[in-house]
Amino acid sequence: MGSVSLKIGDGTARFRRATLCSSAVNILMLFSVLTTNLFALYAFTSSPKDQQHAQHLLHHTQKNMSLISEQVSLILREIDSSQKKLAQMEKDLLGYQTIDLSRPNTPNELKTFLQHHTLPLGKDSRTGITEMVASVGHSCEKSADLLSQYMNYKVSGPCPDDWSLAQRLILRGCEPLPRRRCFAKTVPKVGLTTFPLSLWKNVSAKSVTWSGLGCKNFECLSSKKLSRECVGCFDFSNGGDEKHRFVKARSKNDFVIDDVLALGGGGMRVGFDIGGGSGTFAARMAERNVTVITNTLNIDAPYSEFIAARGLFPLFLSLDHRFPFYDNVFDLVHAASGLDVGGKPDKFEFLMFDIDRILRPGGLFWLDNFHCANEDRKKDLTRLIERFGYKKLKWVVAVDAASGSSKFEVYLSAVLQKPVRV
Repeated sequence: MGSVSLKIGDGTARFRRATLCSSAVNILMLFSVLTTNLFALYAFTSSPKDQQHAQHLLHHTQKNMSLISEQVSLILREIDSSQKKLAQMEKDLLGYQTIDLSRPNTPNELKTFLQHHTLPLGKDSRTGITEMVASVGHSCEKSADLLSQYMNYKVSGPCPDDWSLAQRLILRGCEPLPRRRCFAKTVPKVGLTTFPLSLWKNVSAKSVTWSGLGCKNFECLSSKKLSRECVGCFDFSNGGDEKHRFVKARSKNDFVIDDVLALGGGGMRVGFDIGGGSGTFAARMAERNVTVITNTLNIDAPYSEFIAARGLFPLFLSLDHRFPFYDNVFDLVHAASGLDVGGKPDKFEFLMFDIDRILRPGGLFWLDNFHCANEDRKKDLTRLIERFGYKKLKWVVAVDAASGSSKFEVYLSAVLQKPVRV
């Protein structure tokens, strides 16, 4: 009788209809045909009186069969209606929806991008796929109006200056975004210098995009506390703290890079910095011939362009997205308070497992001044870390009084080594 399909992300979940009722209908039809043929045979071979009686029985039987058939059809309709309601409940509970392209004012570019393209030579023998399917985040359905606005542009023309719109979609879970067939706005990259001089040279304000941001220059940004990890992080003057980070400890919770690398016993080549601010951690590691990718978004500042201007690798990605790396490839993962995804335990646990996935056995996970709202939060984090079986090479907890409050804040710094699991 077919199946009901529910599109979830780039896959399809199928709910099979009940086959028991289908079999019952087939048996009922077969029984009806056999009964009718038997009565016909009896009518041809019996006396006229018997034939009259047989015709009466046949009429009565056919009437009963018709009533039964109507009841079975009614039951099947009820089952079909229930399964549709169940499928809708499944969608509502999971929050997954197929993007409705029949929605009014849906841009043609979005429809074109989401079309399935059948492979010209049929099934691919290596991958097993038969068609190319566009990859778009399932949560884009919840921001359909913003997505339509994002995909509304002139083909082969200049893209709208809407990077902040793209970031809003990403922060709403609409990730990955659909590709577009327009030319991104270009900003002349003036004053760039060669590597490694670029690591500590001030970046020209003319070489980055300021649209959608409150500040329009780096002097403005340097006077603001953008996050716990970015207080004056765009200021490279000798009087600033940024040039001393990771090479000079300001408190017992601050670890020095050389001390951490020594704990790894050598073999540090590639690392991943989560929420790395202006890229200073990656810069210090680059001075030690370690390549570090910095994960960041442009929240209130042009982090990505600034990091790239320093000759480093920015990765424009939210922490809700699965890291686009293969398993066990990084020697080191560094993270600070930006690792906390809204204080939600389930999301944080998924994130920790993804970090563990990309970190190689024997690699180091450096948790740098992670802010815990209270002692209970620190205990929950400790229990989660202990589930992974990491070796604690460094573990320092500091308790400080919150500014302007009688409450205390807990900060955890740790260097943990991933075990070899068999």
